[in-house]
Amino acid sequence: MKNNKTLHWVLGGMALLVLPLILQYFGNAWVRIADLALLYVMLALGLNIVVGYAGLLDLGYVAFYAVGAYMFALMASPHLGETFEWFRNMFPEGLHTSIWLVIPLGMLLAACAGVLLGLPVLRLRGDYLAIVTLGFGEIIRIFMNNLDQPVNITNGPKGLAQVDSVKIFGLDLAKRQEIFGFDISSVTLYYYLFLALVLLTILICYRLQDSRIGRAWMAIREDEIAAKAMGINVRNMKLLAFGMGASFGGVAGSMFGAFQGFVSPESFSLMESVMIVAMVVLGGLGHIPGVILGAVLLSALPEVLRYVAGPLQEMTGGRLDASILRQLLIALAMIVIMLMRPRGLWPTPEHGKNLTRAS
Repeated sequence: MKNNKTLHWVLGGMALLVLPLILQYFGNAWVRIADLALLYVMLALGLNIVVGYAGLLDLGYVAFYAVGAYMFALMASPHLGETFEWFRNMFPEGLHTSIWLVIPLGMLLAACAGVLLGLPVLRLRGDYLAIVTLGFGEIIRIFMNNLDQPVNITNGPKGLAQVDSVKIFGLDLAKRQEIFGFDISSVTLYYYLFLALVLLTILICYRLQDSRIGRAWMAIREDEIAAKAMGINVRNMKLLAFGMGASFGGVAGSMFGAFQGFVSPESFSLMESVMIVAMVVLGGLGHIPGVILGAVLLSALPEVLRYVAGPLQEMTGGRLDASILRQLLIALAMIVIMLMRPRGLWPTPEHGKNLTRAS
């Protein structure tokens, strides 16, 4: 039994390593979809800490994604040098920040933003918490959209361009490489970087889930009053959940900025937050494999449905827009899944046992 499990892990790892090389033959667009799916997996795992473990409904999670992206864009683009003369004098060649500094800074800055969000909402629950966090996400997006006057920091709706690519040990991921006779495209190189970060995120999430902190979060989720009566510091645990969940969003945002080479407020709309929450709920609240499955499906489904919406548009004589059809198909798919699997596609087994015993 143990050997079979090890074999499954080895085969799964080999499949993940070979996947982008196979997708390359069908076009780099498919590898790009896989790259974005990995970023959404990281975001969903971070939100799962807040929503799945601690039971705090956060509809403004995209704000931490934006914080990480803008942090990297400001530290790895010529914008600050072009805007501020004193900065240009200090760094005449620009501030080209290393990835080994960007990732910890992205985690720290987003975690601080998460704690700042958590402080005023500690006493809120349910719908009220969702409304406040939703407002926080919109405030950050509007803030980034308008912070071009009186001092131009974010360049407003124009966004920040010419963002540096990631360089690891002298290897520029924005340039095509030839390794062992294989032609590796830029999007494939980014795939392996994102995969490494996702695997590290999964390891951290599993360790947190089995720790005293993880059990305290789950106790708060099930019954906050009982958790407080058992001696759990509910205030600190909630702030820790906000901070830890936000830190993964900050890392994903910084990688998104490097991958795109451009950052603008349009990438961090309310719809992004809603989609990330849907990934967690659709996959299975609090269950890491389920959250990963939900993130992969909901991030890849819109791109796959492009090939379905086109023929449907032709059938209607072009009267319906393809993008609207695509959204309609996604909504219908989500409704069907939630009707058939109300606890998610891959719910946590412990909850399933409890439900069975109760019935």
